[in-house]
Amino acid sequence: MTDTRFASAFSLRHDCTLALREACETLKEGLGGRSPDLLVLFVSPHHAAEYDELASRVGSMTGARVLVGCAGESVIGGSRELERTPAISLWAVVCEDLDLHPFRLMAHPAEGGAPGNEDSIAYPGHLDFSNLPHRPGDSLLLFADPYSFPVSDYLEKLHREAPGLPVTGGLASAARQPGESALFLGGERRNQGAVGVYMRGGIELTNVISQAYRPIGRPWVITSASGTLVKKLGGKTAHSVLLNTLNSLPAEVRASLRMAPMLGVAWDPMRSEFDASDFLAHPIRGIAPQEEALVLTSQVRVGQTVQFMIRDPRSAGDDLSQRLQRYGESPPAHPSQAGALVFTCNGRGSRMFDEPDHDSSRVQAHLGEGVPMAGFFAGGEIGVLGDRSQLQGFTASTAVYRAR
Repeated sequence: MTDTRFASAFSLRHDCTLALREACETLKEGLGGRSPDLLVLFVSPHHAAEYDELASRVGSMTGARVLVGCAGESVIGGSRELERTPAISLWAVVCEDLDLHPFRLMAHPAEGGAPGNEDSIAYPGHLDFSNLPHRPGDSLLLFADPYSFPVSDYLEKLHREAPGLPVTGGLASAARQPGESALFLGGERRNQGAVGVYMRGGIELTNVISQAYRPIGRPWVITSASGTLVKKLGGKTAHSVLLNTLNSLPAEVRASLRMAPMLGVAWDPMRSEFDASDFLAHPIRGIAPQEEALVLTSQVRVGQTVQFMIRDPRSAGDDLSQRLQRYGESPPAHPSQAGALVFTCNGRGSRMFDEPDHDSSRVQAHLGEGVPMAGFFAGGEIGVLGDRSQLQGFTASTAVYRAR
């Protein structure tokens, strides 16, 4: 058996041919001349003219067994966040014991499915988990088009069919309108649906999620709700609770809540005490005036514990550092014995933090200098929160892989 080895490479060259050559040569050197079993490709929109041929060219130059990836408005290479600049980033692993199942998904209304029911959407290309039962240590990598694929619904389907299966990845973020996305699988580019790979054996995943919010006020229990409407909190109209919370806050905190109001929903109903990591933040889209209800982007139910939250760069940095420390693994004996994929929100980076490379540099510092890393700035990040994988916002989802 050959040892498992990870590698990454990137290029900032404006010329796509030169960028590919540079990145692929560096990657090959990092892999000791071996062809990758899994190759993950990220590219900025500056190379959009080459999208259709890009994956095929990378596959030919590297000899990758399975290639998957997407375009992002900015990408990550090593410990650097390559924002709004031409960039190609590659990440790879060689592992003879790695069993890979690549897949391509579409989504459309199911024939005879009632709207709102769990069977209302059909997913051609979905893996049959009855014939492919997942085992501890298995994981799934998923990239999706935000205009054509309902990621949150699909993750619920995965949770029903393969409970406990960790899913990481994110929404492609380079497109400004439907049809412009670039999803890569094998040697092909797709502009709709989703692509991914199911991994079993050989390597194992640890997922570290960091949010950008801190809770304010006090926790409340939803006592009346319908779909995405939060009608009552603790028996009071949700709108009045929001107003009372606003009025109790210092002026600067009040302004943050007004600018980007969020409601955190606790993912563990058994907890009685909460901190920021116990909530999944949902944007408040508006108010339903007749019912004095809050309108969210996702459905809620009676009995859930919630708390208002605000975006906070300092809390985001502290949370990421604390979660990486809680992860607890020591740096590998050699950098090539581990690898990480970082999916950070396109609202983070220089848009949120004063220091450059905020998320990627912290991940690199914790894992150890030289550990291969890559990633992209996503339009929504996929990672494990509580007992299931979920689509999240303004988070940094780090997928750390090591040999079993």
